[in-house]
Amino acid sequence: MNPRKIWSIIKKELVSYFASPIAYVILGIFTLLGGYFFYVRIQLYNYVSLQYMRYQGYITSLNINDYIVKPMFANLAVILLLLIPIVTMKSFAEEKRNGTKELVMTSPVTLTDILIGKFVSACIVFVTMLVFTTSIPIFLIIYGEPDKGIILTTYLGMFLMGSTMIAIGMFASSITENQIVAAVITFGLLLLFWAIGWVSHGVSPGLSTFLSYLSLIDIHFQDMIKGIIDTRDIVYYLSGIFFFLFLTHRVLESERWR
Repeated sequence: MNPRKIWSIIKKELVSYFASPIAYVILGIFTLLGGYFFYVRIQLYNYVSLQYMRYQGYITSLNINDYIVKPMFANLAVILLLLIPIVTMKSFAEEKRNGTKELVMTSPVTLTDILIGKFVSACIVFVTMLVFTTSIPIFLIIYGEPDKGIILTTYLGMFLMGSTMIAIGMFASSITENQIVAAVITFGLLLLFWAIGWVSHGVSPGLSTFLSYLSLIDIHFQDMIKGIIDTRDIVYYLSGIFFFLFLTHRVLESERWR
């Protein structure tokens, strides 16, 4: 790996992202939906608070994290199933469509450098999306008393889950030259990894545990939005990132030698 070449690829990709309106549309949609989910949850929290105060005289079991933070980010995690495919669909499909893939594949830059550069640049776009939502927990910290540790683990979970989704999207983009097809394949794979935990009910205990472990959102992310940092969850996401980047590398390498 050559850090200088990787950085050059990152800069090139970021310019490509923000030179088009797609990045701004994604950022705007993600931020607006985050604000909408926050508004809905804060309204519910206020309503339940009034009910507690009216019938009990005091608040006993209301918790900002349970009523606002967890549901809001759980909803945003599902929204990523739709937005991440748009972020990653152009990773390699665009170069195939434009006929510049051969130039990239025959350049002195290694495939690993190209892969890491594109992956990191997509992750930077995703981190920017997360940064745009930080005004919400800051608002809660100023005017309420949320558990800051849970907020931090929630953002860690969002980052790891989003990075895994990006790796899956890059793999999908590497096997087609049509960006729309790449986005659809990515969405299908993400939906599969989200819903796979649903079929774990009614099967043998061993298979149920295995299928639940493969679930992208339901098991691993749910632990983190509860403030639980389990090494098994971190290993799951890191393994998923490595596995799909490895598959992408193999696909690109096979095309390079055709």
